[in-house]
Formats: sequence, structure tokens, C-alpha cells
Amino acid sequence: MRLAQRLLLHSLAIIAVLVVSVVVIIDNQLHSNITEETTRTLAGEARLLALQWRLGINADSLADAAGAAVGDRVTFIDSTGHVVGDSEFDGPALERLQNHSDRPEVISARRNGSGSIRRMSPSTGEERVYVAVSAPLGVARVSVTTRTIEALFDRARNGVIAAGLISFVVAAILALLFARSVSRPITELSEVARSIAAGKGRRPPPLSAPGEVGDLSDAIYRLAEQLEGRISALAAEQSVLTALVETLNEGVLAVSRAGEVVRINETGRRLLSVDRPLPFPLDFLPRETTLRNAISLALAGTRTEPEEVLIGGNTMSLTARPLVDGGAVVALFDVTPIRQLEAVRRDFVANVSHELRTPLTVVSGFAETLRDPEIPAQRRTEFVEAIYSNTQRMERIVDELLDLSRIESGHWRPRLESVSITEVANDVLARVRERAEKKEIALRVSIASGAGSITADRTALEQILLNLVENALRYTGPKGSIVIAATRQNGGIAVSVTDTGSGIPAEHLPRIFERFYRVDTGRSREAGGTGLGLAIVKHLVEAHNGWVSAESAVAAGTTITMFFPLTSEMQS
Repeated sequence: MRLAQRLLLHSLAIIAVLVVSVVVIIDNQLHSNITEETTRTLAGEARLLALQWRLGINADSLADAAGAAVGDRVTFIDSTGHVVGDSEFDGPALERLQNHSDRPEVISARRNGSGSIRRMSPSTGEERVYVAVSAPLGVARVSVTTRTIEALFDRARNGVIAAGLISFVVAAILALLFARSVSRPITELSEVARSIAAGKGRRPPPLSAPGEVGDLSDAIYRLAEQLEGRISALAAEQSVLTALVETLNEGVLAVSRAGEVVRINETGRRLLSVDRPLPFPLDFLPRETTLRNAISLALAGTRTEPEEVLIGGNTMSLTARPLVDGGAVVALFDVTPIRQLEAVRRDFVANVSHELRTPLTVVSGFAETLRDPEIPAQRRTEFVEAIYSNTQRMERIVDELLDLSRIESGHWRPRLESVSITEVANDVLARVRERAEKKEIALRVSIASGAGSITADRTALEQILLNLVENALRYTGPKGSIVIAATRQNGGIAVSVTDTGSGIPAEHLPRIFERFYRVDTGRSREAGGTGLGLAIVKHLVEAHNGWVSAESAVAAGTTITMFFPLTSEMQS
């Protein structure tokens, strides 16, 4: 129920109570006043008749004339109590009336000069009001039936009730206008308050409201201005905080004291594999003992030191801190790349040491043997050749390591130019043709239409193709083939080197571009490989904003594909 309706109903209820109370009070007072006024009137009539009743005047005739004149019953009672005149009884009926000496009003009139009473009349059988006064010849009495008084009272009551109803209607109209005048500004103020609470911005409340309502209106208007400023500041701060949290490389999640996750950034969702909308219970987090224990301790008010935990195959540094008002904040930092880099560094040091140890051991052993003057000349020549061969191997390892380091560090940038793939491919195959003919390996170039040239560093492209072709020669048996091909793809040129060699098992394919990674260590070293060729290929291609992939099957050969994106000039 709206405020105006409540005010109107309450006002009408109050008005109704007041009107009824006034009507009841006036009714009682009116009844008493009418009775008293009637008694005074009857007393006045009785005194006037007492003066007119003298010797020589027929009392009964005077009673009849007076009764007809005033409309009331007039009775004359002599000093003995006999009724000598009555306006309602004549002749024999008059003579049969009882002696009135014992009537209370007659006794009071004789004793006090006047008397009145309301009682039932034995003569007429109806209730009447009697007023008697002392007269020289006896007692003059005037009476009226209570029906007459009640009729007068009813007319007066009807007037009072009509006045009450009219007053009620007028008061109701005024109450309605009052309720509307009071409720309208309050209703508008409530709409403004709801608008502020809903965050829909500030609307000016009615400033023309009178009295305290106007003061409240001004106060709400000022409150709305302050709230708008504070909400804007909080929104800006929240936006900055959200941006900061979302740009962190750490996963951050906030847990309420009730055990619900109420805030989590995208990094945290990714690390914990959570996609549920906020808030959600802790049960939806990974069931990892260290994580759950850290959250429990933080919720209990104990901070935890950073410790590593394995979640979803990733190694993370976990820290939990309690909040002042309850709850906890958990930070997760993915240290998997760091651990992988550490492992790569360890493997790199081990691989470099291992790769250099073998030729150094050979060089050291043969050099020590050459110190013996009795070694035959032929053997000396073999030892020198071995020393020279292993020295060259070490030089190649060092050179390729330097090239790889220069490329990875960003110190090398490709010098882009339009390069003919056919020309570079033929030059590379010419450099290895003699070795291929010895193994009876067929060499071929296949360039599709529209893929004859690319924008690239010519020297880098030669090194890429040479590394791949030399790898293919090492692992391709007699009667095999090696094909350099180029095709045009969406947005670039795909250059591939395909051989019919021994192939690579599927489980080794994801790692063949790592430094010093070998599928068959012994065979690779015997073939003269350093284990760095494919790593150099990968980095050179990526320096051209391209990518490299490998497809292979055991005993069916291998295809290494490089994708070089077209520059805007080539696309045009």
C-alpha cells in the first residue's frame, strides 16, 4: 500500500473516530439539554397557569383552553389533592381520577414551590415528564409525553449526524489533499533513493517541498552528489586494481571467510583450470594437499611461506596470506618455464661437455701416442688425420653454438631481399651432389607455380636448406631420394625438404629441434652431426616470423617444412 493511501486511511480513521466521538458526546449532551429545556418550558407554562387560576374561574375550562393553546397536558389540583381540571379528562372521567396528593411532583411543589419528575402516568399509561408549581388555589401542573421529547431529540440528533457526515466528507477531501501533498515529495525522494541505491546515477529530488521534507530533499541531493563522486572514485580505483590484477603473470584468488572464492584473475583460472562463475566453493579448486592446507592456514590467520606445488603438470610457487577482516589471498606463480630453462641449461652444459669430451679425448689420446718416436709413419698419418677430423668437429660445434647464441640473443637480424628458391636450392644441392652420388641418392627440386621466390635473408636460407639436406644425406640409405619443394599457401610460402631415410619415431618428433637432441646418439655422432643443425634451422625460420614443423614415419622418411610469410610487397 502506497504512502498516500496509508496517510488517507489513517486520517479517515482518525476523523471517523473524532466524528463519532463528537456525535456521541453531543447526543448525550443534547438529550440532557433538551430534557432540561423542556422542563424549564413546562415550569414557565405552569407558573403562568398558576397565576391565571383564580377564584371564580372554572379550572377544567381553563385547563382545556390552556392545553389546547400550549399543546401539553394541563392539570389543576386543589389543596386536598383532587383534580379539579385536566385538559385530557372531562366530566365523569375527571371525577374518577385518583387523588394526586401522593404524586412526587405535587409533594415537591407544595414543599418547595415547584417540582418535576419523569415517570409513568397511571391515568394515561404512558411515560411523561411532569412539572408542578404551587398556586394560590392548589397546584398547577403541566406534563408532556416523553415521545414528544424523543421526537425533538431525534430531529436534533439527525441534524448532528448530518453535520457529522458533512464534516467527515469535507475532512476526507482535505485529508486526501494533505496525503497527496505530503506523500508526493516523499515518493519522489524514495524514487531518488532507489535510483541512487541501484547505481543509476543522480536525479535531482523535488526541492520545493515544504518544511522538514524540503530539508530532507536537500540532504538527499547533497548525499547523492557525494555518493556519485565517491562511487566514481571507487569505480576508477576498482578499474585500475582489476587491470593490475589481470595483467599480473601470477594467479591471484581471494577466498572469503565462508570458504568461497570471490575473486580470481584470468591467470589464476588458467593455472587452476577453473571456469566457474564467481563466487564458487573451494571444492571446485584442484584437490592438491599443499594448496588446500595453505588456504586452510591462511583462513585460520597464519601466513605461509612460498613453496612449490605441482598442479596440472605445472610447477607453481604458492603463497597464502590472511586478510585483516577474515578470508585469505592466494598467489600462484608458474615457475614451470624457469624450471624448464634450468633443465635446458643443465642439459646444455652436459651436452656441450659430452660433445666436446669425445673429440678432445681422441685428440688427447692420439697426440699422446704421437709422442712415441717408434710409431710407424703410416700410423702417424692416420693419427694426424683423426686429430684433424676431431678438431674440425669441435670447430663446427663451437661455430654453430656461436651462430645459435647470436640468433637467440637477437644480435642477428635477417637482411631481407627477394630470393629465388630455385636458385638457392640448386646451389645447395650442388654442394652435396658428390656425396649424394656416392650413396646413389637422387636429388630433386620441385617448385610450384607462384612459389618461385620469397623475401628472406639469402645466406640464412642457404644455411637452412644446407643443414636440412646434410641431415637428410646422413639418414638416407642408398637408392633413396631428397626433394626440396616449395608451394604457395595462405599468406606465405612453404619450403620443405623431404627424404626417404630411416625416419623418426613419433615420440621424438616434439623434441628434434632442441639443441643436442638426438634420436640415435651413436649413429648421429658416427654420421658427423653436431646435434645443433635443426635448432639453428628453427631459430633462423622464426627470425623471419615463420614457423617450422616435422612429419616423419619410421622407415618411410622425414619431411621438414618451413613457412615464410609474405611481406606486403610480395603480397601486392
